[in-house]
Parts: sequence; C-alpha cells; structure tokens
Amino acid sequence: MKLIDMTVTNFAKEVDSASPAPGGGSVAALASDIGVGLARMMAHLSFGKKKYEALDEDIKKEFQSRFEKLGKIREELSKLVDEDTQSFNEFMNAVKMPKDTFKQITERQKALSVATLNSIKVPYKTAYLSLEAMRELEFMVDNGNQNAITDIGVGTLMLCTGLEGAILNVKVNLMSLEDKELAKKYSESCAEMLSEGKDIRDNILSKIHSAIE
Repeated sequence: MKLIDMTVTNFAKEVDSASPAPGGGSVAALASDIGVGLARMMAHLSFGKKKYEALDEDIKKEFQSRFEKLGKIREELSKLVDEDTQSFNEFMNAVKMPKDTFKQITERQKALSVATLNSIKVPYKTAYLSLEAMRELEFMVDNGNQNAITDIGVGTLMLCTGLEGAILNVKVNLMSLEDKELAKKYSESCAEMLSEGKDIRDNILSKIHSAIE
C-alpha cells in the first residue's frame, strides 16, 4: 500500500517504528501537502460568499488561478510522500550490493551514485514546490474568507515546515555527493529558498496576528 493511501493513524504508526522509512523526507512532503490543502480550504470557503463575489473581476480571476495552481502543486506533493521513501530504499539497496569483485564494486558505485543523486532530487522538489505554493498564499490571505484566516495561517506554517524539512534532507545527502560543484549549487539554491520561505511565512503570520488581535 502506498503511504499516501494509509489512514492517518496507520501512517503515524509507520513513522513511529524501528524502520528508518518513511522518515523526515516523506513527512515533510506530507506537511506541505496538508498545508496546501488548508490554503485551498480557505478558497473553497470563499467562493460564492458575498464579500468574495463583490471583489473586482480581475481579483476573482487571479484568486481562481492561484487556487487551481495550488491544486496542481498538491497533486505533485502527494506523489512525493511515497517517492521520498522509495528513493531511500533504493539507496539502501545500493549499499547492500555485493562488493567482492571489481565488477561488483563498479556496479555498486554506479548504483550508489544514481541513488544518492535521486535522494537529493526528491526532497529538493518537495522544497521547490513548497515555496511555489507559499508564493501564492499572501494574495489569498488578503482576498479570501477572513473567517478562515487562521486556517491558511496553519497552512503557511505547515508549508514552511515542509520546505525546511525537505531542505534538511537535501543537505544531509549532499554530503555524499561526489560532484562538489553540483553540491554547491544545490546548497546555495536551498539557502535562497529557505530565506524566501521564512520571509513569506513571517509576513503572512504578521498579517494574521494583526487581524485577530
């Protein structure tokens, strides 16, 4: 069974086990998936309401566009919950490959190289998509149903957690990457994404706290 198809209880039990996977990478993807869901929930609760319908048509069109984009991002994040665990398992399978002969050593090194790069690419995609989603939220906070403003606030927190959690997984796997120039590029990109994500989070939460004080 796919992780994403498990009940919440069974997924939590699977995490709370002696198995190293699913671990932080899959949980980070799930956190962002849920975060997007909360943002879209606010949109669902906005459509058809008097205040929303009174908005300028261009604003409503933009709101709908962002809502649809978030839906596509969420579909990708849902896939990454399982892809992260799969990439970990592939890496562990490569580690367990025999290394008794020169041929075996060569094949093992090749498999490890491929698996290491994949274990970086998967959480990097989670981080990238999390930030893409966060970029859509401030507009929705400003124009969506204000009765659900705290829900999108929690969604923002979940997305930022998913973003940073995924970046932690990228960084730890970069330590095993032989291509140091590529590792540097990934590291710099992660630092930029995390900085932007935290700025977005702080701006949105500041707005929400001010609105409910």
